[in-house]
Amino acid sequence: MSDKRGSIAPVSVAPMMDRTDRHFRVLMRQISRRTLLYTEMVTTGALLHGDVRRHLDFSEVEHPIALQLGGDDPRALARCASLAEDWGYDEVNLNVGCPSDRVQNGNFGVCLMGDAPRVAAAVRAMRSACSLPVTVKHRIGFDDQDSYEAMLAFVDVVAEAGCDRFSVHARKAWLKGLSPKENRNVPPLRYEDVHRLKRERAGLDIEINGGIVASGIAEHLQQVDAVMIGRAAYDDPMSFAGVDQAFFGAEERAVSRHDVVRGMAVYADAQLREGHRLGHIARHLQGLFKGVPGGRKYRRHLAENAFGKGAPASVLTDALDHVS
Repeated sequence: MSDKRGSIAPVSVAPMMDRTDRHFRVLMRQISRRTLLYTEMVTTGALLHGDVRRHLDFSEVEHPIALQLGGDDPRALARCASLAEDWGYDEVNLNVGCPSDRVQNGNFGVCLMGDAPRVAAAVRAMRSACSLPVTVKHRIGFDDQDSYEAMLAFVDVVAEAGCDRFSVHARKAWLKGLSPKENRNVPPLRYEDVHRLKRERAGLDIEINGGIVASGIAEHLQQVDAVMIGRAAYDDPMSFAGVDQAFFGAEERAVSRHDVVRGMAVYADAQLREGHRLGHIARHLQGLFKGVPGGRKYRRHLAENAFGKGAPASVLTDALDHVS
């Protein structure tokens, strides 16, 4: 088993439930060839007792791609990490940041920040089971365990197990009283805690996440190793149009919105022949013309024509008639 652990991507799109499915990832690949992409979180139970192909299948164009896992059993996580490698993923990530009732009931997600030895055991088991980078996505804290010192203690324990990167959402989470959506917006951002973590643990790879837009990447990269963007990437995917050139040294020109739609129409046509519905793809394209004249008419065209049974891929290119 050759080790594939190496340098990290400076920019990534965060794993997002009901957002970062394979159709959205193909959309992002039309815009950025090099940004690291993530799956939605997949629980170990769903993977070990469910339809593996449905959860893990992806197309070659999606590389580099990371599988995010949810779970707290090191043995189950190790088996899933091995599956990630078998299926060709480039990284496997452990979710230690989600605050939803579902993960609380399963004792994983951000709950695991209160059990650093278990997270360390999971990382160690996953690293033993595969040669992929094994990373952890976590918060700066949760409930009353939200001091910088508590986060540092958590990171130190997990780092000893060989975690390849810490992706830190710069907000704490409240397990009770806030919904998952509110936990993405209500707790204040504490970027300085993440910047300080990198200063005090310079040998660790630290990625920052939370409330960041593409125009803020360069500023944060002066403080940390990588930047992860979530909802802003989904709501305005074209904000990534210059990322490859700015942060990966790419020489090819940035793609246009029209080229992205045409590329997605070709992809959609192939997907429709395999039994997929256009609406499952078109829903991810609604932010492409954000702030562009005609964007509202473009979105209306998709809403009125892309979501019916039997809608053809040409609906996507027809929508371009509404934008300059």
